[in-house]
Amino acid sequence: MPAHTLNASGAAARSADTYRHPAPWRAVLAASVGNALEYYDLLIYGYFAITIGKLFFPTGDAWSSLMLSVGTFGVSFIMRPLGSMVLGSYADRVGRKAALTWSILLMMLGTAMIAFAPTYASIGLWSPAIVIMARLLQGFSAGGEFGSATAFMIEHANGKRMGYNASWQAATQGLATLLAAGLSAWITYALPTAQVESWGWRVAFLFGLLIGPIGVYIRRHTPETPEFLTMQAEAPAALQARSPLRDTLTQGLPGLLLGAGVVVAVTAFNYVQKVYMPTYAINQLHIATSASLVCTMITGAMLMVMAPAFGLLADRFGSIRVVSIAMVVIALSTYPMFATLVAQPTFWTLLVMQAIVGVLLAAILAPLPALLADIFPTRTRGTGLALSYNLSVTIFGGFSPLIVTWLIGVTHIKTSPSFYVFATTLISLASLWMLRGRARADRT
Repeated sequence: MPAHTLNASGAAARSADTYRHPAPWRAVLAASVGNALEYYDLLIYGYFAITIGKLFFPTGDAWSSLMLSVGTFGVSFIMRPLGSMVLGSYADRVGRKAALTWSILLMMLGTAMIAFAPTYASIGLWSPAIVIMARLLQGFSAGGEFGSATAFMIEHANGKRMGYNASWQAATQGLATLLAAGLSAWITYALPTAQVESWGWRVAFLFGLLIGPIGVYIRRHTPETPEFLTMQAEAPAALQARSPLRDTLTQGLPGLLLGAGVVVAVTAFNYVQKVYMPTYAINQLHIATSASLVCTMITGAMLMVMAPAFGLLADRFGSIRVVSIAMVVIALSTYPMFATLVAQPTFWTLLVMQAIVGVLLAAILAPLPALLADIFPTRTRGTGLALSYNLSVTIFGGFSPLIVTWLIGVTHIKTSPSFYVFATTLISLASLWMLRGRARADRT
């Protein structure tokens, strides 16, 4: 073997040895900060969908403007599979840390484009074009975030408490919801509508930019995962030559499809109940904007507090079991919750419902990363996680606001969002049943 190969291999081995047992909290923090930024930016767009529709997609008809705004919300998700393939493969070839750094930088650029975008009244059609380009860039970035961040957390867990470590993905989503809804509620309550539409909504996006540099700094100063370093040490040349995407789509295709199937209900419930709910409460229930956002804050708070607990439950009883029970509860409770809300469209009814939603979201989101990570080996984990998650998020999550807005407009049934959530839970329960069967077969 050539000397330079021996030297490279030895250096990689020493690196792997050096970072064999880094403090898990550093990995959780590094992944969580960027994850919080991603979801904050996603949510803030959804919470100001009505305002953005007026300013960037004026049609003279409020419903049409809203449809264009929530449609643009979904457009960004078209780029998620591409981001999954590019950044996921990058994470599997170059490293989780490098992919996470690029992900947060691209997300910051997209946020800045929206924050400073001139309105339609200023530059005409260029205005919505800028917003759409920014959303596409954010979608590409988000496509690589979940896979890289989850692999980062799981692999730093060193085989212990993986469900708990990965549950901080969900906890930071709760924190992002709390921040986004809280700031949006304060802006809409403290400012007149004219000022909200003039400059207030931009403050919310600019706040997201403050999180970005902190995330970049933390991620650049957190060591790579021991599992990746070990793999890099064993075969550095093969690592660069192989194609994680090809391996995932050929050898790992059954697991990829089952993982995507599990995410279907998770993402539909998440986007209907957390992202779309303020718009639903304003337009369908005629609850004040600030009040509806306060209720969404409760969802975020419950998710943030309860996610680590459900992560520990997943470590104790298994991720598949915890997620399966949660999905059955969601399937049985979503219609009654919507029916109660429509019959009693008050602030307190919405508040109680959103608190329940927060607990249910924690029950399905917290165990999900560990469940999906267990499907894929280290060499394709970044790609497999990113693709399985984002294929479903693109189809069933990102376009959820558009789908349920269309359902309500066509059927004139205010509880119709619950039909969509129920249908998606059936798909995911079937996928979980098949995953359980695969796990049993592997043990025998």
